[in-house]
This record gives sequence, structure tokens and C-alpha cells, in this order.
Amino acid sequence: MTKRGYHHGNLRQALVEAALALITEKGPQGFTLSEAAKVAEVTPAAVYRHFAGREELIAEAARQGYDIFAALMEFAYDDGKPSALAAFEATGRAYLAFARKYPGHYMAMFESGLSMQANLDLALAAQKARDVLERAAARLSDHIPPEKRPPAAMFSAHIWAMSHGVVELFARGPAARSPFPPEDLLEAGIGIYLRGLGLLPPDR
Repeated sequence: MTKRGYHHGNLRQALVEAALALITEKGPQGFTLSEAAKVAEVTPAAVYRHFAGREELIAEAARQGYDIFAALMEFAYDDGKPSALAAFEATGRAYLAFARKYPGHYMAMFESGLSMQANLDLALAAQKARDVLERAAARLSDHIPPEKRPPAAMFSAHIWAMSHGVVELFARGPAARSPFPPEDLLEAGIGIYLRGLGLLPPDR
């Protein structure tokens, strides 16, 4: 294999794609910069023109993941249509779909141990995704008097955690089995939780 060195067309993105492939195969901690360079078909020295180290490369993969994730969440929310509840549930399903379709990004975002405090661009990208879910949560609770309304940031965070749990247990590999599809588990969990908060009427 001929090394392309510094003459690679879009070396920065090629390295990100290489990192994503390696993360999918080995996990965020399972590869070296030299391996990423090899997959991208460049010399190891060429990597340092764009990234100070492996953590910075993973952070860029995670940032791009959050951008994709936020766009998918926004698309799923669809400005609250056809109803606040349907749009809210759609954002949960988008979480599952993202984890399945973009496993390398997902692992870079949630399993790499990156510090949001040390990565401002990453923190801002992550906030875009949270903002969609918080907006959906606020819209869902509009009908409740303000003094009785649960904080949208709180219950949207709970739904995020529930979605993450369903992904980790039932949507990523054979570690645990359920007789129900992950989407059904999440939808049922969201319904039970929202009824407990008084955001939905009880089942009749």
C-alpha cells in the first residue's frame, strides 16, 4: 500500500472516518493513532497536521455524531406535529435509530469518556440535541399550569436516560434479549413515566 502522506485530499475527514471504523470494530479505547493513519492510508506523522492526539480525533468524531444526532432529532420532532405526544415519542425512536445506524459515532459520543468541559465544540454540539428534546418536553407540558408543571429539562433528561438504557440493553447486540422490540419498550416506558408525572391522562 502506497502511503499518501500529506497529499491526501481531505485528510482530516479521512482520519475521522478511519477512527469511526476502528471505534465500531474495537471501541473508543481499542485503537491507536498509527492504526487510524494506516486505515486512512497516510503516514502517522501526517495525523498531527490535524489532530494533537487520539483524544482530539475521537472528540471530532463525537462532535460530528452530535451534529447528525441533533439533525435526526429535529427531523423526528417535526415542529411538534402531528401532536405534542407523537412528536415527543418520535424523538425517542430517533435515539434508537441513531444508535443502530451510526454505532461508531454513538460510541465516540457516549463511551469514550471525553470531557465536555475540556471540549467546548463538543459541548455545544451535544446541547443542540438536548435542546430539541427539551423543546419537545416543554410543548408536551404546555397544558399544565406553570406552578404544577415539572421542569422540562428534568423530564426530558429522564427520557434521554431511558432511551439510552434501552439502547444499551436491547438495541446494541445480543447481550440481553427481550420479547418486545426496543421501540415498544421505550414507548411503553415513556407512557408510564409521563402518566406518573400527570402529563398524560390515565389509561381507561
